[in-house]
Amino acid sequence: MKCAWNELLDILPKRIAGEVDRLGRDTMQELRLRVNDSPELVCGSGIRRLQEKVTVNDLSFCVNAASRYSPWAAASVSQGYLTVAGGHRIGLCGEVVRKGNEITGIRNATSLCIRVARDYLGIWDTNTSLSGSIMILGAPGSGKTTLLRDAARQISEKHTVAVVDERGELFPTGFVRGLRMDVLTGAPKASGVEMVLRTMGPEWIAVDEITAEEDCCALLQAQGCGVKLLATAHAGSLEEFRSRPVYKKILDNHVFEELIILKSDKSYRVERMHKWN
Repeated sequence: MKCAWNELLDILPKRIAGEVDRLGRDTMQELRLRVNDSPELVCGSGIRRLQEKVTVNDLSFCVNAASRYSPWAAASVSQGYLTVAGGHRIGLCGEVVRKGNEITGIRNATSLCIRVARDYLGIWDTNTSLSGSIMILGAPGSGKTTLLRDAARQISEKHTVAVVDERGELFPTGFVRGLRMDVLTGAPKASGVEMVLRTMGPEWIAVDEITAEEDCCALLQAQGCGVKLLATAHAGSLEEFRSRPVYKKILDNHVFEELIILKSDKSYRVERMHKWN
């Protein structure tokens, strides 16, 4: 397992960083910071709290430190997150800044959710069929990104894989890349899929968190060019996935042949497309 732990500690105020390091180095999955509340460490064994109270200055320190690492910080903050060196992601809540109907940023942060990026090698079952495109489903925090990362890496041992890494979370510096893997970092998913399809000649395209209609249209375009797809989507169950209108096009066009459904214990089951179309 690899983790850019020191990069995460660097964005935390020193009065918090020491205890986070002591309690969460090996097992912390998330760190939640809320103004006037105690820092909350979500670990594999449960939730642990520190004694200190989080201040507005603490959150400002974290946001400012994280922004220096991310060249696309302004664009990502408008979507409610920042990516830190090492692939860690910070979700933000606070006062939304708008220009007309468009959200342009978040100011006066009141809550942060820092997700720890850990790279686990060998968790993808190499016996999984690669006869067609694969969709990974799971609730938030279920391990979709972690599984996608290892699946893309293992598939690239035999096939050319282009990874569209919009948030810089899939393969940050220090994480192991695959043998025949090309990574495009920072591009929006839809335009990134079109770019690698046009320029890199991939056999597979891997992309995390399909959430918008334009993402689905890009996947349809790739399918039409004979490329296999590896993707993830937020859905706690098959029924939830099928009920969301944004996925109708990829369901109707039978884009994916294998469905991976993550369970709460991080294990998963595999279903064939004919069971859910």
